[in-house]
Amino acid sequence: MFHKVVVANRGAVAARVLRALDGLGVRSVAVYSDADADAPYLELASETYHIGAAPARESYLNEDAILEVLRVSHADGLHPGYGFLSENHRFAERVQAAGACFVGPSPRWIEAMGHKTRARDLAAQYGLPVGRGTGVLLKDAPAMLRAADEIGYPVLVKPAAGGGGIGMIAVHKPEELAPAVERAASMAERGFANGEVYLERLVERPRHVEIQVLGDRAGAVRHLFERDCSVQRRHQKIIEEAPGPGLARAVVGPLAADVARVLGAMGYDNIGTIEMLMGADGEFSFLEMNTRLQVEHGVTEEVTGVDLVAAQLRSAAGEPLAEILPERIAPEGHAIQARVYAEDPKRFFPSPGPLHVFRPPQDDGIRLETGYREGQQVTPHYDPLLAKVIAHAPTREAAIARLTGALRGFDIQGVKHNVPALVRILQSAEFQDGGVHTGLASEVLARAQ
Repeated sequence: MFHKVVVANRGAVAARVLRALDGLGVRSVAVYSDADADAPYLELASETYHIGAAPARESYLNEDAILEVLRVSHADGLHPGYGFLSENHRFAERVQAAGACFVGPSPRWIEAMGHKTRARDLAAQYGLPVGRGTGVLLKDAPAMLRAADEIGYPVLVKPAAGGGGIGMIAVHKPEELAPAVERAASMAERGFANGEVYLERLVERPRHVEIQVLGDRAGAVRHLFERDCSVQRRHQKIIEEAPGPGLARAVVGPLAADVARVLGAMGYDNIGTIEMLMGADGEFSFLEMNTRLQVEHGVTEEVTGVDLVAAQLRSAAGEPLAEILPERIAPEGHAIQARVYAEDPKRFFPSPGPLHVFRPPQDDGIRLETGYREGQQVTPHYDPLLAKVIAHAPTREAAIARLTGALRGFDIQGVKHNVPALVRILQSAEFQDGGVHTGLASEVLARAQ
């Protein structure tokens, strides 16, 4: 196991990783920007280091500053959390070159899966279901039109090197294609320093289902079942749950087993998530792979009893999967997570400002993940996630009721927040019946306007 690990992130994920390190008896190093100097999770760390000004480019994306902390702290590991540098293969290589372990898959896997079209090709090569799409588009109008015609409208223009919904544009007819490609490429260049885009068949009202996996350095891979992350706004997940509601175990079980088999054959070697779309016909198609810890990992932890962060750390340290995971894992009960954001609950724009009041629900059946406390400032420089609220119960109905009650008991003043929108979605007939899809949030909230 590691001697000391740098946690190269902030907020809820930094707090989560610091707790896991403490549970493993590993010394920890937290880093912080000017904006996070009074963050409560810094108190959990063995050591803390200031790394720069509030803008992410000057702090949490400042590779040199973080590597300097790695050097002066004499840490032998670095956990990147999620976001920021977590899927930057060149940074992972620099961590390794500095003599420390990057807590995640090998840089070659981060690179291979980070480019969406190459990841699609790799998935197809190993037999995973992949929907209709293209490689990187050439900036040639006739060729683009031919490619879209072959896929069939509507199509989705997507950045090849990005995620999080940035630069994704739906195109329903040929005359919309060229302007959409130009706009998506521009957004991709600004967001990911790579303007490459490609086309995918736009699946109408799909479900977003993902398979959690964990591998070790010897190439053994196991899955920890699925999550449903269909409830989204602007392609960003806001409610996630495990197991997926209404998914037949006879279907999703073999799919998860296939995913683990394929990744084992590839030699995948740490934590990861295969994201898939499920159409109204029940067919699954590969969407992308995230080579990191997911924001929604907590719902899987709740139903399996596996500490995924500790497991990820142990795998990175070289322990075999057979010693990390129980021989038999089966999901028990149902878990649902809601992401509480500091944002306008109608337009969903960020709402930075002071947290005059920040009082989470006091419920023994609720798990709260946050990087904030009352009196802190919500900065405009980062994602405005305030907290993740997770409810686990014997049934889905009980989990919905518990989560709804907890959200209603949340007291947040000083910034706008999306709690009313979350409650409205949870209480909708469609969600309660398990009729989730990626357009559900928009439909439910539109009725409330």
